[in-house]
Amino acid sequence: MELPVMPPVSPMLAKSVPTVPPGASYEPKWDGFRSICFRDGDEVELGSRNERPMTRYFPELLAACKAELPERCVIDGEIVIATAHGLDFEALQQRIHPAASRINMLAEKTPAAFIAFDLLALGENDYTRRPFAERRAALVDALAGSGPSIHVTPATTDLGTAQRWFEEFEGAGLDGIVAKPLTLTYQPDKRVMFKIKHERTADCVVAGYRVHKSSDDAIGSLLLGLYKDDGTLASVGVIGALPMAERRRLFSELQPLVTTFDNHPWNWAAHEAGQRTPRKNEFSRWNAGKDLSFVPLRPERVVEVRYDYMEGERFRHTAQFNRWRPDRDPRSCTYEQLERPITFSVGEIVPGLSPR
Repeated sequence: MELPVMPPVSPMLAKSVPTVPPGASYEPKWDGFRSICFRDGDEVELGSRNERPMTRYFPELLAACKAELPERCVIDGEIVIATAHGLDFEALQQRIHPAASRINMLAEKTPAAFIAFDLLALGENDYTRRPFAERRAALVDALAGSGPSIHVTPATTDLGTAQRWFEEFEGAGLDGIVAKPLTLTYQPDKRVMFKIKHERTADCVVAGYRVHKSSDDAIGSLLLGLYKDDGTLASVGVIGALPMAERRRLFSELQPLVTTFDNHPWNWAAHEAGQRTPRKNEFSRWNAGKDLSFVPLRPERVVEVRYDYMEGERFRHTAQFNRWRPDRDPRSCTYEQLERPITFSVGEIVPGLSPR
């Protein structure tokens, strides 16, 4: 492979801002695997955000890149899986698997698509030092004949349209809006773009904790639950970012609530196979040595957390601590308090991007 921009490349990043800034190019913030695609003839490589190759996990995209991309190019984008209910991040996670047979089966069952949103190189030309407005125009021209697996993200310079996208596209599983200054050059691993994400609050039950990796007397994360209509307590996510002094204080404070699994709503031995709850002995699919076992607590404390949006029954990202709610009855912490975005089809955002 010989290209003007060679792998590995760390993608250009965005920093969070509270509102959509004026005077930029605006795009939907796709919720998938960030990837830079390198194509030189029959050679294709899909790089990840941490510069590791993801090529083996998406065989269907290798064929698509050869059929739909220019002969020689480097394109920044996002790998997504579209379903009838919007984007499915969990289906993407299932691709990170050591068995090629399983990967190939999933590639047939839930094929991925590539959403292109920046151009780093085309033919013999390096575009990274050119302004974004020029890169965007060249990307649209270069991918004019792409599809059905490669798509150019929609973009607008109209602030009103961007604000409408921010409200509407969440219903399709998108993550917010990205704003790019029109004169911006491509700067790998630099937070020079802007992202605007939804932020909401919810009152959750604290039903367990994991011990901090560096200390046996400090909280690593708090496990959160919400009650369903049938009265069961669903596992919805965790709080992970706390000062060390607070981690130690909480560890002591929560000890009177420690219980056994027999008396806990997440009794791992009693649940049916496949039910998604924290397990007594569980390990991360991303890090085989990371122990995810937890200490069960009586579900008596309520915490208010900040979150961006739900994926199914769970918070898509780690929740952030807001405040304790001693005034709330744990049983009142139900899904009914959550704001539900209006359903929106990904096919309305990018024509041709739909479940296949």
